[in-house]
Amino acid sequence: MSATQAQGTRTGRAGLMLALATVGFAVNFWAWALLSPLASRFQVALDLSSFEQALLVAVPVVVGSLGRIPVGALTDRFGGRVMFPLVSLATILPVLFLGFFGHDSLPAILVGGFFLGIGGTAFAIGVPFVNAWFPPERRGFAVGVFGAGMGGTAISALTTVKLVDAGSTSTPFLITAVVLAAYAVLSWTVMRDAPGRPVPTAPLAQRLGSALRLRVTWQAAALYAVAFGGYVAFSVYLPAYLKTAYGLTQADAANRMAGFVLLAVVMRPLGGWLSDRFSPSRVLAVSLGVVVAGAVVQAFTPGLMPVGTIAFLSMAAALGAGSGATFALVAQMAPANQVGSVTGVVGAAGGLGGFVPPLVMGLIYGQFGSYGLGLALLAVVALAALLLDVFSVGRGSATGQGAKAAHA
Repeated sequence: MSATQAQGTRTGRAGLMLALATVGFAVNFWAWALLSPLASRFQVALDLSSFEQALLVAVPVVVGSLGRIPVGALTDRFGGRVMFPLVSLATILPVLFLGFFGHDSLPAILVGGFFLGIGGTAFAIGVPFVNAWFPPERRGFAVGVFGAGMGGTAISALTTVKLVDAGSTSTPFLITAVVLAAYAVLSWTVMRDAPGRPVPTAPLAQRLGSALRLRVTWQAAALYAVAFGGYVAFSVYLPAYLKTAYGLTQADAANRMAGFVLLAVVMRPLGGWLSDRFSPSRVLAVSLGVVVAGAVVQAFTPGLMPVGTIAFLSMAAALGAGSGATFALVAQMAPANQVGSVTGVVGAAGGLGGFVPPLVMGLIYGQFGSYGLGLALLAVVALAALLLDVFSVGRGSATGQGAKAAHA
């Protein structure tokens, strides 16, 4: 086989592995987001406060976020071929518990939601897995395509309530469990780790400590907490927000949230692609600027048509592109054998960034009867991230790229 044929074979194999990883991410995120569309129903059925409703949808987020730290490091060691089936199978248990036993009381839902967070760790598997299959100049786009798997939350938003209405509360959970099992079998059978991928030999704690000492880890974590954290926060809390602030029905609010999610999903690969051609820092600067503007406008709760819709869709596009650009930065700046560990920390920050806002929004609405202050806080946080990007990340990445070019 010629060198050209070998390269073509590897490229084709890389595309298949990217597709498998993206599907796995989407399926696990579908499971991870099952509680959000039903939050309003649980609030009525269980007589929950605004804070308890926010806590119900936030618990899987925080567990899935913190779990990414060890899962990312384990992926560096054992590879995606082992970790994708393992996490998918582990997620089945809380899905079935919530569907058949754990949806009749708040404590049971919180316990089930805690373990449902396992599904959210799949992100930390896919980034190092995909990163190893692609050359540096294509990693931004490849990781961005993988990140589109976050659209699994849209699957949940579009189907969960309809499946409950057509069957019972157990129906969407049972279907998701079956899909997770099928994916676990498929990934174990077909998925393969990239040939020659660097496998670390140092202990887990040592590798995590090394990742935490990297400047890019903390920079990317701060940026991802805003970009992906904002996406997660809206994807889990937007139905409740639209229902309360604008009086929409549960189905209408869920459909609008799905539109928000889908636009963010489409923009994530575009953010990675633009980062390959310009720089992650520039893409992040534009994205964060749009978020600041959109949050300021929405803080005044304008009419939903057209101003509110434009504000939310602009923020969706910006948060999606910014999320893609952040991991283009990780792929560009993190050492090859530490991508999983760095991804785990950065992914955890993004998930935690999504955990806090729903709780804050619930508390603020409970105290003041308005979401305006919460959205104003989002604008302030996004502005701080923009300043970090412009004055620290952009200069640091330019210096790092110049050093690499000089070394080459």
